[in-house]
Amino acid sequence: MASITAAPPPEPKRGRLHWLAGFGVSGLLGLAVLLFWMLAAVFGPWLLSYSTASTGTSNVFMPIGAAHWLGTDYLGRDMLARVIEGARYTVGVALLATLVASGTGTVLALLAAASGRWIDATLSRCLDTLTAIPSKMFALIMVAGFGSSVPMLVLTAAIIYVPGAYRIARSLAVNINALDYVTVARTRGEGTLYIMLREILPNIVGPMLADLGLRFVYTVLLLASLSFLGLGIQPPAADWGSLVRENIGALAMGGASVIVPALAIASLTIAVNLVIDNLPGGAAREKGTR
Repeated sequence: MASITAAPPPEPKRGRLHWLAGFGVSGLLGLAVLLFWMLAAVFGPWLLSYSTASTGTSNVFMPIGAAHWLGTDYLGRDMLARVIEGARYTVGVALLATLVASGTGTVLALLAAASGRWIDATLSRCLDTLTAIPSKMFALIMVAGFGSSVPMLVLTAAIIYVPGAYRIARSLAVNINALDYVTVARTRGEGTLYIMLREILPNIVGPMLADLGLRFVYTVLLLASLSFLGLGIQPPAADWGSLVRENIGALAMGGASVIVPALAIASLTIAVNLVIDNLPGGAAREKGTR
């Protein structure tokens, strides 16, 4: 009589908690810091009970205390409120510029990989021209010629980082475009748009998300450096780079007004790198490449 074997129990569905557990301790720490600054940028200014644009009533460069948790700036304004207000510009402008740069670069890369050779060559040579221009020099020229408004800063940062995003996406897309299933899709008559969106794009989303995080870090540092030079966000608005510049006089006495915005920039960039390094599935991909 044939033995009856019990069917193996179904694997439990992996929910959001299992996905978060894949980040590890350092990844979760980076994710928490990143989420904190995102929430501060969106909801922080609305929760402030007073305006940071008006002249403060406290003494300038006050140390950390009960009245002012992060001290005061060069005009006596509360630094906690200023840093929260600055997060809206630092995080918001950098994120928007990064999305524009990575999105544009990825679309152009998909078009170059899925189209003919002459389109690929034309796009690559045009973007190589932008790569040859130093990023800081290009940003200074754009700001000097067209002003330092928020739309111009977004456009400038996006143009600077489109070539890098294009190169990464194109290198991935060209390899996938040469695989058999893409050839089969072309044989059955699928068009270029279908090849781009259904065959190539889903297979490069993971690496491009990691690259987007790195582009975000580069953009934050670029905009902070422009603001430190006085060419970024203009008063009365402020981002973290301009807060460092405004309160540079407190550096000699170790004032919190110049240290806190610098630490905010560092915490944001480190948090993004921790999240990128600990994306779920990264360990499995590393084992697969060995």
